Amino acid sequence: MRPRLSADGYHRICGFALALLAIIVVTGGAVRLTGSGLGCSDWPTCEQDQFVPEADFHGWVEFGNRLLTGLVSVAVILAVLGSMARNPHRTDLVRLSWGLVAGVVAQIVLGGTVVLSHLNPWLVLGHFALSIVLVGNAVVLRHRAGDHLRAAGPSTPTPSNRIRSMATGITLFSVVVLATGTLVTGSGPHAGSRDDPIPRLPFAPPDISRVHGTTVVLFLAMVAALALAVRSDPTGERLRPRMQALGTVVVVQAAIGWTQYLTGVPELLVGLHLAGATALWATVVSLTLDAREAAPT
Repeated sequence: MRPRLSADGYHRICGFALALLAIIVVTGGAVRLTGSGLGCSDWPTCEQDQFVPEADFHGWVEFGNRLLTGLVSVAVILAVLGSMARNPHRTDLVRLSWGLVAGVVAQIVLGGTVVLSHLNPWLVLGHFALSIVLVGNAVVLRHRAGDHLRAAGPSTPTPSNRIRSMATGITLFSVVVLATGTLVTGSGPHAGSRDDPIPRLPFAPPDISRVHGTTVVLFLAMVAALALAVRSDPTGERLRPRMQALGTVVVVQAAIGWTQYLTGVPELLVGLHLAGATALWATVVSLTLDAREAAPT
C-alpha cells in the first residue's frame, strides 16, 4: 500500500524546503563576501586531488555551502515524494515539486561552472537569478499546499481587479529592482576572492547605484499606492496582513541599502541586504498569490 501523508504534513515539508532555499541564497552570498568563492578551486571535488578542503577558512566556507546544497537537495526530494504520498493527491503540487528538483540540479551545475570559470560575474548573477526563481517556485508550492487551511478559515471578499493588477505590477517591477541590484553587486568591490583578480561588470558603481536607487524609489511609491488601495477598498481585507509585512520589509531593505552605499558597502550590510532581497521577493510573490485567489468556499 502506498504511504499516505496528510495535507498538514506536506505543507510543513514545503515550508522546510522554502526555508532552506532562502537560507542558501544568503550563505551563497556569504561565500562571496568573505572572499571564499575560490576556497575550493575545483568541482565537484574541492581540489583536484581531494574532496574535503584542508584546514583553511575560505575552503571550509565554500565547502560548507556545498554541503548545504546537499541538504537542500534532500528537502526538494522530500517535497516530490510527499506530493506523491499526499492525501488527497494533487497533480499541480507534483509538478511544482519537480520544478524544485530541476532548479536545484541546474543550480548545482551552474555553481560548478561558476567555480571553473573563475567566478565570471555574469555567471554569478545567473546563479543568483536562478536562486530567486527557485524561491518563487517554493513560495507557490507552499501556498498551494496550504489551500486547505485557507478554505477552513473565514471567508473574505476576492480582491478587486484594480488591486489584483496593482499587486501583479509590484511583483513584476520587483524583478527590475532585483536585477538592477545584482548589477550593482556585480560592479562593486566584493568579487568573491581576496587573492585572485576577479573581473567585474563593466558599469561604474556610482552610476549603476543611481539606476538601482531610482527603481527602489519607484517601487516604494507603488507599494504605498497599493497600501492605500488595500486600506480603502473593502475587497482588500485579505491582503492587509501581507501588506503590513511587505511594508516592513521594504522600509528595512531600503534603509539597509542606502546605509551600505553611504558607508562604503561593508560586508555585513551587503549580506543583510541580500537576505532582505530574498525576503522581499518571497513576500511580493505571496502577495500576488493572495490577490489573485478567489474567496475560499
